[in-house]
Order: sequence, then structure tokens, then C-alpha cells
Amino acid sequence: MKNKVIFFLISSFFIFIFFIFYKGLNQSNLYQPKSKVKNVPQFSIITFYEQKEIHSKNIFNQNKYYLLNIWASWCMPCRDEHPMLLNLSNNFEIEIIGMNYKDNFKNAKKFLDELGNPYTKILVDKDGTRSIELGAIGVPESFLIYKNDIVRKFIGPLNIEMIKEIEKIIQ
Repeated sequence: MKNKVIFFLISSFFIFIFFIFYKGLNQSNLYQPKSKVKNVPQFSIITFYEQKEIHSKNIFNQNKYYLLNIWASWCMPCRDEHPMLLNLSNNFEIEIIGMNYKDNFKNAKKFLDELGNPYTKILVDKDGTRSIELGAIGVPESFLIYKNDIVRKFIGPLNIEMIKEIEKIIQ
């Protein structure tokens, strides 16, 4: 009788542990913090090729859609999303602005030379401050901007569903 009780308790314990792990695996663990940034903050930043300072109000000043894409040459998911950006750059209803994040200029230039340049402008965020001001938590991240408002934030590499969502919004 004592052996049956011990067997029952041990079996119950393992079933309980299995159930907890099973439930944990089925729940998404993707944490997406709520960003309080609704408008593009005012900032000055250096351009990639010209190495000249430009103000954000001179970047996002038209009544058109912009996709601000934060990327780096050392970021593998940035490589994965790059063909999507090149394809989206053919859509004349949106302007893609790149923000190079904590990167070496030579490596970033090599990245663009190898994979192509989908950006109309590239900004340099050498220390990551500008990205943080936007509410970014890593790379890659993209912000859909219209009339200086952040319409939608995309965390992680862009995929086909995200591109379709962008195209639906801008039409």
C-alpha cells in the first residue's frame, strides 16, 4: 500500500511538471514593451555618406509615408529583412530612411555595397541615443511615419505579412 501511494505521488508530481512545461511552451514569450513615443522626436543627426548634420524636421517634413528602418551590418536579422526593404523601395508612395545603429562605417558601407541600398537617406546613430529616443529596443526595428506621427512600430526583421500591412496602410 505504501509503495502505491509513493508511486502515485511521484507520478502526480511528474505529470504536474510536464503540464507546467507544456503550457509554458505554448505561450508566446515575445515581450513587446508599450512605447509612449507617438511623434518623431526632434533631434539632429549625422548623415551616412555626406557626414553632415541634419535635423529631423527636415527629414520627415512632407505629407507622405516614411519607413524609418534601424539596422546594422553586424545584425544577422537585418540581412534577412534586407530583400524585403529593397522590394519595398520600389513603391513610390513610401520613402525608406535608414538609421545605422552603433556600426563601423566601413562595415556598413560594405553591407550596402553587397546587398544594395534601399534607403533614400541614411542616418548614423553612433551611440544608439536616437534609437532609444524613438522607443527602439534593438535592431532591426522599423517605424512607419506619417505627418511626423509614428503610425506603426515593427519589432524585429520585416516579413511578408508586415510588408503587406505597410502597403495596406499607405494606400
